[in-house]
Amino acid sequence: MVGVLANNLAVNDGPLNEDNAALLRPSDPSLPIEDLRKRYEEDGYLFLKQVLPREDVLEARNAYFSSLESTGVLKPGTQPVEGIFDPAKSHLDYPGIGAGHVDGNGKPGGEKAAAFVDLALDAHYKEWYAEKFCNHPALYNFVAKFSDWGKDTLSLRRTLLRNNIPGSKPIGVHYDQIFLRYGDPTSITAWVPMGDIKLNGGGLIYLENGDRIGIEMEQAFFKEAKEAGLSDEEAKSAFNSNMMATGLLSEFPAGFAREHGRRWLVSAYEAGDVVLHKPHMIHASTINHDPNNVIRLATDLRFCDSSKPYDKRWMNHYTFNDGV
Repeated sequence: MVGVLANNLAVNDGPLNEDNAALLRPSDPSLPIEDLRKRYEEDGYLFLKQVLPREDVLEARNAYFSSLESTGVLKPGTQPVEGIFDPAKSHLDYPGIGAGHVDGNGKPGGEKAAAFVDLALDAHYKEWYAEKFCNHPALYNFVAKFSDWGKDTLSLRRTLLRNNIPGSKPIGVHYDQIFLRYGDPTSITAWVPMGDIKLNGGGLIYLENGDRIGIEMEQAFFKEAKEAGLSDEEAKSAFNSNMMATGLLSEFPAGFAREHGRRWLVSAYEAGDVVLHKPHMIHASTINHDPNNVIRLATDLRFCDSSKPYDKRWMNHYTFNDGV
């Protein structure tokens, strides 16, 4: 384990090593569905290996970075599908979106970053992504079977397509139900790495047994909001007066895990992998320390049972300052 985690693996407030981290448990999607459901309930996540065709993932990755090439973000002489950041540039000029960098989910970066940020947002609406990739039948069909929702399985239109430039600020500690409070806590998030991600390449990390802690925190947040005199509507907001302005639980994953007596579960990822996680499963991401300056690209896709109440705000495409 020491050798596995001794790879410049770090979060905002320090390193992750054998003392405070362990590896995610991978699952073969061909295992009996009952076994996969049991793992999901026990762990709060299901790390599926190669549930999507690798070539389809890389095709989407190529389309994304091709659309951003004009901003100068990529290293000269490299191919868009590689997604290699130009080390002569500053990551501050190429901020990620939807990562809790801005209060209330606003537009990150200044004027110098505007072209890059606008193109990164625009990618959410392109046919190759919004229609083709987000509705990939391999993933949709797996979720429909796994959840037993069948024809009631609904893919929510609002997604978060995130790039993570080497050295940039990673995603803070959170659970998804914070942002999906206008519906029942029955949704499934599919975190989809769009390309290979090294162990120290900025991938998602999950708090060990974090689902239970997330449920307890959600109950406490709602109780505090009601005691403070907030209406039911105000209490539902991820940005209410009892929360951090970004909706995050913490910007300091190492300290958060230490406070709760838990480890962070980490992994390298391959194009084609998908992690399903529960609405209260606590997660974050590491700092992208990829030695080859590979940009981490991934998306959050969410599914729900359309026969039950769900957060209909998520049927609109992602926009800045949408309050979700």
